[in-house]
Amino acid sequence: MNITKTIKLFALFLLFSTIKVQSLVAEDFTILAFGDSLTAGYGLPPEQGFTHQLEQELKRLGHNVTVINGGVSGDTTSGGLARLEWLLSAGRPDLVILELGANDALRGITPEITRANMERMLSILEQAKIRTLVAGMIAPPNMGDEYGREFNRIFPELSKKYNDGLYPFFLEGVAGNPELNQSDAIHPNSDGVAVIVKNIIPYISEYLQNFAG
Repeated sequence: MNITKTIKLFALFLLFSTIKVQSLVAEDFTILAFGDSLTAGYGLPPEQGFTHQLEQELKRLGHNVTVINGGVSGDTTSGGLARLEWLLSAGRPDLVILELGANDALRGITPEITRANMERMLSILEQAKIRTLVAGMIAPPNMGDEYGREFNRIFPELSKKYNDGLYPFFLEGVAGNPELNQSDAIHPNSDGVAVIVKNIIPYISEYLQNFAG
């Protein structure tokens, strides 16, 4: 083998090695948004839903991310628990945004059941060593003060117990604002989703920084 050919082969080796390293560095951070209609994007075209808007905004900020839509409209914490392990068997995300509980409150499911289901899901995620950001919910006022107290404390208490992140209220700045909600006054419109995305991104940033570092 002559010297010129050897140099060319060595150059090709360096080139392919560089490409391989770059692909590893640019590997996407995968977020699973696991929840109900608020995650699924009820009433909205896919490009206006939570997962798409979140992914696009994170990419605009320079992050290599893929946001998976694991939302099912109408889902309760019981429904989420029933499908969580099956969904995780399809792939291991880097972060799960756990957004469930709103339908429990709307249906008047006892907070004890909601707490037990949430705790079981957080335990599954902990055992799988998957980082989790708990998206808190607030019970509607018509459920009464006692129900509200018991329900609202579930999310901060369990996120602390399992050492997970907490976004205190998923609909912060959106709930009750007719300009940011659809005609049902429950589900956010595209502008409402944009507010949620803007508000939740700082809570996701820590996970992205750790991934990059």
